[in-house]
Amino acid sequence: MEQESMEEEGAGEAMMDDQNHNNWGAGGYGRHLLGERLLPPAGPPRPAGPEHNGTGLRGCEPGAAAGRAGAAGAIAAINISASTSKFLMNVITIEDYKSTYWPKLDSAIDQLLTQSPGDYIPISYEQIYSCVYKCVCQQHSEQMYSDLIKKITNHLERVSKELQASPPDLYIERFNIALGQYMGALQSIVPLFIYMNKFYIETKLNRDLKDDLIKLFTEHVAEKHIYNLMPLLLEAQSTPFQITPSTMANIVKGLYTLRPEWVQMAPALFSKFIPNILPPAVESELQEYAAQDQKLQRELIQNGFTR
Repeated sequence: MEQESMEEEGAGEAMMDDQNHNNWGAGGYGRHLLGERLLPPAGPPRPAGPEHNGTGLRGCEPGAAAGRAGAAGAIAAINISASTSKFLMNVITIEDYKSTYWPKLDSAIDQLLTQSPGDYIPISYEQIYSCVYKCVCQQHSEQMYSDLIKKITNHLERVSKELQASPPDLYIERFNIALGQYMGALQSIVPLFIYMNKFYIETKLNRDLKDDLIKLFTEHVAEKHIYNLMPLLLEAQSTPFQITPSTMANIVKGLYTLRPEWVQMAPALFSKFIPNILPPAVESELQEYAAQDQKLQRELIQNGFTR
């Protein structure tokens, strides 16, 4: 069962909180920051034994607090019954998810998608991670994944419309900002949804959350703008210093990550930033290479650079 496999992976996490998952210790997941890798709490997880009944994540199934081995059957039954009642009192219904849990996730995702590099985001990563954890335990993974995809798709469609309205002289820079902002947001969004990824997307959909979210940017932004963007990039390449080298490098590398076959649209451009794009040099073309190098040097001198 899915929850049985979750116990093996989540035993360490479950130790850190109470029945409601609200008492996270200072050494738990809540200490991670933007872009920082999630680390398990210190100390080895306690094995599933008679104390835990081996019945999935503690706090996610009844029977989690059954009596120790060797205890009288009646006492064990009472303990199981009490734990079951407590569990049932903490069930997250679909209405609870929609009214309480998803709104918290929705707000946090909004902030992560729209932040600028270096911004401080006033959200509780511990709280968001805990929300995701509880919803996965309560079998709301499918709904949560659907809501996440819809949320990010709507955001990217707005980004695409804003780019379409950009004048040519600002188009490249704004595309670069949109690409960098989105990829930066994924560095936080993907770790926050790590439980949903592991126990729903990877297990049931045979996919990966990061790949799915990168594909969304490709479909809703990059594919819609590549034929406007590429001529501008080629023009900028032929006009030194029209845009900064770092901007050109970020965009070209980003496009290659999104869709490697786009190299065929401008092999010479991609080869400046991606190794081994062009075939190896041959002796018969050495004079052509030398002529291109001399042309570049003349352009640099004309723009104030000395040899």
